[in-house]
Amino acid sequence: MKNYKAPQRDTLFVMNELLDFEQHYENLGFEGAPPFMVKAIFEESAKFTENILAPLDAVGDDEGCQWNNGQVSTPTGFKEAYQQYVDGGWPSLAQPEAFGGQALPYSLAMSSAEWISSANHSWGMYTGLSHSCMETLKAHGTQEQKHQFLPNLVSGNWTGTMCLTESHCGSDLGLLKTKAVPGENGSYSVTGTKIFISAGEHDMSENIIHVVLAKLPDAPSGIKGLSLFIVPKFNVNSQGDITGTNSVSCGSIEHKMGIKGSATCVMNFDAAKGQLIGKPNQGIKCMFTFMNMARIATGLEGLAATEASFQGALSYAKDRLQFRSMSGIKNPDGPADAIIVHPDVRRMLLTQKAFSEGNRALLIYCMKLVDIVQHSDDPEARYLSESKLSLLTPIAKAFLTETAQEATSHGMQVFGGHGYIKEWGMEQLARDTRICTMYEGTTGIQAIDLLARKVVGSKGELLTIFTQEIQDYCHAIRDVSQFADWTSSLQNHVDEWKNISMNIATKAAKNPEELGAASVDYLMYSGYVTVAYFWLQMAVTAQQELDNENNETDFYQAKIHTAHFYFDRILSRTRSLVAAMESGADNLMSISVAQFK
Repeated sequence: MKNYKAPQRDTLFVMNELLDFEQHYENLGFEGAPPFMVKAIFEESAKFTENILAPLDAVGDDEGCQWNNGQVSTPTGFKEAYQQYVDGGWPSLAQPEAFGGQALPYSLAMSSAEWISSANHSWGMYTGLSHSCMETLKAHGTQEQKHQFLPNLVSGNWTGTMCLTESHCGSDLGLLKTKAVPGENGSYSVTGTKIFISAGEHDMSENIIHVVLAKLPDAPSGIKGLSLFIVPKFNVNSQGDITGTNSVSCGSIEHKMGIKGSATCVMNFDAAKGQLIGKPNQGIKCMFTFMNMARIATGLEGLAATEASFQGALSYAKDRLQFRSMSGIKNPDGPADAIIVHPDVRRMLLTQKAFSEGNRALLIYCMKLVDIVQHSDDPEARYLSESKLSLLTPIAKAFLTETAQEATSHGMQVFGGHGYIKEWGMEQLARDTRICTMYEGTTGIQAIDLLARKVVGSKGELLTIFTQEIQDYCHAIRDVSQFADWTSSLQNHVDEWKNISMNIATKAAKNPEELGAASVDYLMYSGYVTVAYFWLQMAVTAQQELDNENNETDFYQAKIHTAHFYFDRILSRTRSLVAAMESGADNLMSISVAQFK
């Protein structure tokens, strides 16, 4: 959006007032992240996203990327903006000092990453996967590999990718055909073609480090036979110096619905030189290090689009004059009232606002859990955080991107016909964010991961750990009568959530199709209840600030009003989801393939 403003105040509200990040950072020993430093970093990040990235958003959509004989040129200004990003030290925020990083928390880096995606989704694609690449190297690489690749990745001189998908297998990675043959001095020769590779080729960094999933010659069939390899665009010696070209090329770039400034590449590996990362045939395990990080980042992209669309729609609704208010003239000096006075426009704006602020609270909570998993010395704290994160990751990825589809659609609708016109930027947001429900595992894949693997697979343990936190909170505020109805509603939903889970598991024991039939409705139900938990907390926190006579009255009253809207109008959507889940699998599976005509 041309007039995008980073939501610094709301981000700090969630971090400081809702989730007590000051104490959180202190507990984890982050001496470099006191509140004044966090605020200063956010202010600089806001300047970069608002002044440098946002103006390039429409440019990237208009120009797209250009492919010429295997080389990709990015849109005007993208390369220069990336150099400013590197010069500002942004790639290194949450990376270890040993490799040139600033050793700041993951949550701090990712919170401001939301603003990058809101300002310019396409540009942000070039930086996002580098972090997943670095996390994979840190978790599974040898010391030699870390020193060989991480310093330049941390500095931003190099970028990274993840090369998983092939044209014939999509998300069914057990079918992939890319091969890796052992060579000299522990190297491997990697041959195959990968598709849909974001930032697989571009002109913004000196080198591109590909993390490639492939099969060894003696590998078992299916996903148990997959291994992970580091394959750079340019070969690198043990000191991290570029030594020459590798047999890696971009065969073409995709012509897409959105994120046109991001190069989505077909990548060819023709006996390219690579290194095994992790153990042989353990590629899936290694892959999920960066896949889980990428799923949280994709949820963040959904949040970013929701926020940007809300900002655009709100600004327009306050200025656009059409019709008179049904309750009487509100703008007597004008020919009509601003459309924000109309109930249906408010319905759309409040839906966007409820999803933007509620989803932000959920996502920052997930980031806090990542901090604990990565840095806490307390085994019990790490276990609980990892358990909650395991449950919430598919919810964050899918719910935040599905609600982004609704939010960006509302953004266009508020503009009316102008929302369909390119110059306003609202239709671009809808196009750009449409991919988010698909990559890093579609909504259906996230849903079956949540229900089959995380809930039923853990025999309810992961669900119990998180819902116990909700129940403990509801118990702690039981005497706050102002919010008694919402607290009771949330408790009832939590009880229902557990009962639904048990009922589906019982039915699935007789018919496994019941899991797939219920899964997406189950995930969306889980998302609505989870976000209700955060809206209750935000309302209670806001009321406490009002009781303390905080002078930001409008900010805190708006929190309570939006929570009211969420509990009355959004959480009630769970009723239709319950009916759909209880209807079972038969209405989906009884129709034969031949009858689909």
